[in-house]
Amino acid sequence: MRSTLTAIAATALLSTFGAVHAETPTETDVTTETSTDPYLWLEEVEGEDALAWVNTQNERSLTNITAHPSYESNLSKVMDLATSEDRIPYGSIRDGLVYNFWQDETNTRGLWRRTTLESYETAEPEWETVLDFDKLAAAEDKNWVFKGSNCFKPKDAEKYLCMISLSDGGKDAVVNREFDLDTKSFVEGGFETTEAKQSVAWIDHDTVLVGTDWGGDGSTVTESGYPSSVRIWKRGDALEDATELYAGQKTDVGVWPWSSELDDGTLIYGAVEADTFFTSQYWVLSDGDAFKFPIPAKSSLGGDYKGHQFVTLQEDWTVGEEEFKTGDLVAFNLNDFLSSKELPSVELVFRANERQAVNGVSVAKGAALLSINDNVAGKILRLEPGEDGWTTSPIDLPGAGQAGIAFADEDEETVFVNYEGFLSPDSLLKYDIETGETSPLKSLPEKFDTEGLVVHQKEATSSDGTKIPFFVVHHENMVLDGTNPTLLYGYGGFEVSMRPSYSGGIGRLWLEQGGVYVLANIRGGGEFGPAWHQAGLKGNRQRIYDDFIAVGEKLIDMKVTSSDHLGIMGGSNGGLLMGVMITQRPDLWNAVVIQVPLLDMLRYHKLLAGASWVDEYGNPDIAEERAFLETISPYQNFDADADYPTPLFVTSTKDDRVHPGHARKMAKLFEAAGKPFLYYENIDGGHSAAANQKERAKRSALEFTYLKERLFPKDEE
Repeated sequence: MRSTLTAIAATALLSTFGAVHAETPTETDVTTETSTDPYLWLEEVEGEDALAWVNTQNERSLTNITAHPSYESNLSKVMDLATSEDRIPYGSIRDGLVYNFWQDETNTRGLWRRTTLESYETAEPEWETVLDFDKLAAAEDKNWVFKGSNCFKPKDAEKYLCMISLSDGGKDAVVNREFDLDTKSFVEGGFETTEAKQSVAWIDHDTVLVGTDWGGDGSTVTESGYPSSVRIWKRGDALEDATELYAGQKTDVGVWPWSSELDDGTLIYGAVEADTFFTSQYWVLSDGDAFKFPIPAKSSLGGDYKGHQFVTLQEDWTVGEEEFKTGDLVAFNLNDFLSSKELPSVELVFRANERQAVNGVSVAKGAALLSINDNVAGKILRLEPGEDGWTTSPIDLPGAGQAGIAFADEDEETVFVNYEGFLSPDSLLKYDIETGETSPLKSLPEKFDTEGLVVHQKEATSSDGTKIPFFVVHHENMVLDGTNPTLLYGYGGFEVSMRPSYSGGIGRLWLEQGGVYVLANIRGGGEFGPAWHQAGLKGNRQRIYDDFIAVGEKLIDMKVTSSDHLGIMGGSNGGLLMGVMITQRPDLWNAVVIQVPLLDMLRYHKLLAGASWVDEYGNPDIAEERAFLETISPYQNFDADADYPTPLFVTSTKDDRVHPGHARKMAKLFEAAGKPFLYYENIDGGHSAAANQKERAKRSALEFTYLKERLFPKDEE
C-alpha cells in the first residue's frame, strides 16, 4: 500500500498536528489577564508600531553582536558550510530517477533536479533541472519557499503528476500547484489552491482530496487554524465547487485527507480526524459508507507489508486475550479488515525494552525496515512475518550514532540509509534487499577538525530520582576546572527524540574554538518511547524542567563548567524550556538563546496554531490546568527585580506556527525593566526563522558570536 498517511504524521511543534480538548472548560476569568497585558500590541504581527519596535531592536542588537571581533569570522565559516556544494544530495526515486532539492550560493531558493540512479551513484552526478525556484520567484515577483511535493502515478498511468507546495516567505500556509514531471512545467489550467494551511491527497490524475480553508473566512478551519473539512475536487471544477467528503468539529485539531494504493492497484482514501494532538480517528470513505480503522485513539497507522497493516501504539491495547503495551509495534491483515470492516486478529511485531523506542517502519519493494532508538543511538531492523510470528534482523551500521531510512518506497527496490554521529559526518548507505548488506554510497568529508574530540554519555539524577542521560562532546584533554565554555541544548516535548547528529556549524563555531557541547535527553521527548514523553505532560511538566536543571547542575558538579561559562539553547518547545530556565534558575546560566519560543503560556492557545497544543501543555481555560501554567509561564513569572543573564531572543515575523508575539512581549519586559537583552527577528523565514541557507548562516553566526562573548574567558576571545 503506497500511502499519503506519512505526509501528515505529527512530530510536535516541528509538525502541523496539535490538539484541543473537547470537554467543556471550567469558567475562569481570562479577560483580566488580557486586559492588563500592556504589550498586546506586539501580537499584531505586521502592525506599524510592532514592526517599528522590532526594527529598533534588530538594529540595536545586530550592531551589538556584529561588532564583536569573532562575528565576521563566524559568518564566513558558517556561510562556507551553508553554500558549499560538498553536501549529500538526498533524494527520492521515481521510475529510476533520483529527485533532489538543492540550495547553494547561486541557487538561494533552490533547484528541484533529477538524475538517473546510475549517475546518482557516481561522485559527480549529471543533474537535470526540473524546477528553478529562484527563476519562478523572480518571474512571479514572490518570495517563494519550496515546501515539498506530492507526486502520484497510478499503476496504469505513464507519468507522474505532482502537487508542488509553495510558501510565501517560509510560512506554514502554502499554495499547491499541479506540476507535470514529464514536461517539467506547471499544468496549464490544472489544480491550484489558494493560500492556507492545507493538505492534498491524490485519488487519480483527475481527482484530488483537499483539506483547506474553504472560502478563506475561517468557517471551515478549526480553532487551531487547520482544515476541518475534506472535499473531493474534480479536474475542471472550481475549487469552491469541490464536494464535501467529511467534516470534523471546530474543536478538532484538524481533518486531513489521505489515500493509499494497494498492491493490486486499488485505491482507498479517507480522512484523518485529529481530535487532540495525540488522538486521531482514521476514516475510510472510499467504500461509500464511512468506517474507521478499529485501532486505539492513541496510535499511529503506518504502511503495510505483505498484507500486514502496521500500527504503533501510544497506549495499552487489549484485543481479545492479547494484551499489547504502549510503544508496541503491531500488525493485522489489511484485506481482511477492508472486506469485513471488523478487526482481524492482531500480532505483536516488535516490543521495545525500557531503553528503546520505535521510530517508524519503512516499506520497500520486498522489505520492511524498522527504525528504533536503543539507549538514544539509532538502529535499523529488518522485519519479516512467519508462521511463528515476526522475526527481526539488524542492519549493519558504521557505529552508535543516529541512523534512519533516507528513502524507501513500496514500488522501488532501492533503499537509502542515513548515518551520522557527533563526530561522524553524514553518510548515505545503500541497502541491498537481496543480500541484506549495506554499502557506502556517499559520505561527507569532515566539516571541522575532530582531532582530540571525544563523546561520552553520562547521567544526571532528576528531582524525583529519575536518571537523565546526556551526551558530552569535548576535547580529550579538557581540564575539569569549571572554566570550560559549555553549550547545553534541550527540547523535551511532543515525543521528539534528541539523538547524536553531525553539525558542521557547532563543530566550527564551538567545538573547534574549545567549547564543550552537551545534548540533554530529558523527559517529554521520545528517546525511550511514549512513557518517557507522557511523564512530562500538562501538570507533570515541571519534571522536564527539573531534568534539564539536573543536567546543568551535574555539569557544574563534574567541574566541566560553572555558571559563568554555561549557556543554553533551545527552539520552539525548546524555546519555552529556555524561558522557564531563565525565570526559574537565572543563577545557573550566563547565556540563554531563546529560539522561536512559546513564552506566554496563558495566551498561547489564542495565538496562531497554539490551540493545537493544549494536550501537551494544558488548557488555560480550565482552572486546574491554568493554575499549573501560571507557575511555569515565563511571561507571567518575569521578575523585574531579578538578576537575569542577558538573553538572545530569535524569532521570525513570518512564523505562522509559533506567534512572534511570544518573543516580542518577553523581550519588552526586559526592556521595560531596564535589563539587558538582545533580539533578532528575521522578517522572513517561517518557524525555522530562516527561509534560505544564507539566512540560516546569519542566524547561526549571531547566536554563536553571542555565546562566545558571554561564555568564553575574556582572555581567550
